[in-house]
Amino acid sequence: MRLLVTGGCGFIGSNFIRYVLDHYQPEMVTNLDALTYAGSLESTADFLPEFGDRYEFIRSDIADFGGVDEVLSKHSYFAVVNFAAESHVDRSIMSPENFIHTNIVGASNLLNASRRHGVKRFVQVSTDEVYGSLGETGRFTEGSPVNPSSPYSASKASADLLVLAAYKTYGQDVVVTRCSNNYGPYQFPEKLVPVAILRALANEAVPVYGDGLNVRDWIHVEDHCAAVFDVLMQGRAGEIYNVGAESERRNLDMVRAILSHLGKSGESIEFVADRPGHDRRYAIDSTKIRAEIGWKPLHTLERGLADTIEWYRENEPWWREVQRSR
Repeated sequence: MRLLVTGGCGFIGSNFIRYVLDHYQPEMVTNLDALTYAGSLESTADFLPEFGDRYEFIRSDIADFGGVDEVLSKHSYFAVVNFAAESHVDRSIMSPENFIHTNIVGASNLLNASRRHGVKRFVQVSTDEVYGSLGETGRFTEGSPVNPSSPYSASKASADLLVLAAYKTYGQDVVVTRCSNNYGPYQFPEKLVPVAILRALANEAVPVYGDGLNVRDWIHVEDHCAAVFDVLMQGRAGEIYNVGAESERRNLDMVRAILSHLGKSGESIEFVADRPGHDRRYAIDSTKIRAEIGWKPLHTLERGLADTIEWYRENEPWWREVQRSR
């Protein structure tokens, strides 16, 4: 079985490749990544020494149809798993065109090239942000309408709709996963958890948007990777699968937990102007994937967050190099 994983030098993509090669025996995993700001070869530096000829890297942009078509023409791939995306909401507000380029045009190119070359299955890795904001109660189900609040989430919703339309129009075997907020090793140091960890380690102020009471449903990246692989192998064509760990926390409480673990005072928290269109609450109902496929998260938030903090402490060369090269 050959897999083409796009965006495999990013946070979730690199963890997915590591998970698959550690736990299974695919013939080959090809990592296609453009190495934009959040993609780093440092995140995959151990792949060739550890996995040898079961892994290959190709630098290419999924928004370049010729490059994608050439890659898919060389081998018979069982599946394309699309992690490639511009993903930072703040950056999407400043430069939405980059998100349209990668997240929409790129997904369309991958779909078209996959059909052209007979790829058996296409997995679109998406986000709960496409649903917009929840009130104080309830959870997003797969039937919840999309109601994106930022250029980032709008671009991901657009890609999801293109993928689902390919199933209805062409009968293409596609599945979509929509996951809650990830945390874990190799996350680019601009998201809440790594920012809080690295600022705290440096004895710097830790920024928190608005009042910090925005709620997110947190999941360890390895649990997300397991879910994506399970959907790849067992999901029903044309379906959406929500992935969540039922671990809702306010952003402020996540930061406080990180500071507490590091023995730091909450006085280092600095409240900053809120992000435009900042969704108040996300929460995922993952009943469908649990009932149909049997997936469930293995990491508790408390243990997973502690392990993540220690990973950043122990892997300073990685985040130093990532910061230096940006």
